[in-house]
Amino acid sequence: MDNTMFIAAALKEDIGNGDHSTLAAIDKTAKGKALLKIKEDGILAGITLAQEIFYYLQPDTTFALYKKDGDQVQNGEIAFEVAADVHTILMAERLVLNCMQRMSGIATLTNQYVEKIKNYKTKILDTRKTTPLFRVYEKEAVRIGGGINLRMGLYDMVMLKDNHIDFCGGIEKAIEKTVAYLQTNNLDLKIEVETRNLDDVKRILSVGNIHRIMLDNYDLPTLTEAIQLIDGKYETEASGGINMNTVADYAATGVDYISVGAIINHAVSMDLSLKAQLV
Repeated sequence: MDNTMFIAAALKEDIGNGDHSTLAAIDKTAKGKALLKIKEDGILAGITLAQEIFYYLQPDTTFALYKKDGDQVQNGEIAFEVAADVHTILMAERLVLNCMQRMSGIATLTNQYVEKIKNYKTKILDTRKTTPLFRVYEKEAVRIGGGINLRMGLYDMVMLKDNHIDFCGGIEKAIEKTVAYLQTNNLDLKIEVETRNLDDVKRILSVGNIHRIMLDNYDLPTLTEAIQLIDGKYETEASGGINMNTVADYAATGVDYISVGAIINHAVSMDLSLKAQLV
């Protein structure tokens, strides 16, 4: 779904057959301005999308931008001033706030994780634990917060997880069938394989033909041993239950990536408001 499709669908969901509050109370020709007010410290995200929402409703909307995506912001600051028809401002208000609050919350939490491991080579990854039809914006917020997108969906990377392996009949068979499938279909996709123990790691190393090994729910000593076994032959990713209190300990093992579903699904929306600027 591109931005225009998303915006159209989201506005249709909210406006339906008309914004009757605005239609009843506000003259259709009225012009106005509003300020996007920041009411909580964090990392701002979603300004670009907010502009597109306003432009979709009224192409000649004008903005005075005081902040940009990725800025560290504080309670009391102003992100932007928008000037448009009052009907446009009131119809766009909730969608703009919903998107920006959600994205800013994700960017802020992601940045907190990134800061925790800034002295290590390890990078923070997101996952597919996202809100349906809002994934592209949640993942954009991760990037704004300093994280990295693991994959957008099932189509842009092969990830052989425990269920794939069990249904297929084992790690070796799953890898061999995947390599053959990619060759047959002329697909240039990276292969990541999930492991549950050191024996799984050893079996992958004996087969090869992959790009990254996921080390899922490993304790720190076992993770360290696994990374030593892999010895840089493939990228490594730690996952499973890693939180703000433990992320630095996992990064200290030398793992290349840590995937944290919580940066999206545990993020709390940032408090923002769009207020009329009275003149």
